[in-house]
Amino acid sequence: MLSSAELVWLLAGVAKGDLDAFERLYMATKGRLYAVVLGIVRRPAVAGPVLQEAYLRIFADAARFDPARATPMTFLVAIARHAAITAARRDGAILIDDTEAEDADSRDEAGQNESGPEDGDAAAAPAAPPSETLKQLLGAIGRLEPDRRRMILLAYFNGIDRAGLAREFDRPVDTIKTQLRRALADLREFLGND
Repeated sequence: MLSSAELVWLLAGVAKGDLDAFERLYMATKGRLYAVVLGIVRRPAVAGPVLQEAYLRIFADAARFDPARATPMTFLVAIARHAAITAARRDGAILIDDTEAEDADSRDEAGQNESGPEDGDAAAAPAAPPSETLKQLLGAIGRLEPDRRRMILLAYFNGIDRAGLAREFDRPVDTIKTQLRRALADLREFLGND
């Protein structure tokens, strides 16, 4: 497991759209975050897709990370935990036992969480790296102009509506709609060329 300082550096790279930093962050944290997700959803078949959703959120929200407010693992665990709870609720699961995640949060706050499951621990970590589709999507998003990238991430990964985007970017709603359409067209083009 990487040190907190290294994770901070990787999150800063991810915030800039650096896919190499994202892949290193994924490889360093996948076992730990998978264990958190699996502890909540309780089904490996569900945990994999939820983990990918969590990493999309991490990619989208990396710029919001503030090392003065939380450790990198606390930030990452919170995103994974939220994705897992959302999935459990969406799937109608009644059991949401997240005591393992709460224990992990406590260890993070106490600074006792610099190591995660060993790489060879198959039960604690997914074997595969990020799916090719996820890598292609993140690569395409990373190629967008910064404003368009932020707009896409806020709209489609954070669920901000057009009026909210208009407030966030201080632009008319119609301008936001046009810019989103153009950004989506750029994404389609980038994905078609990859």
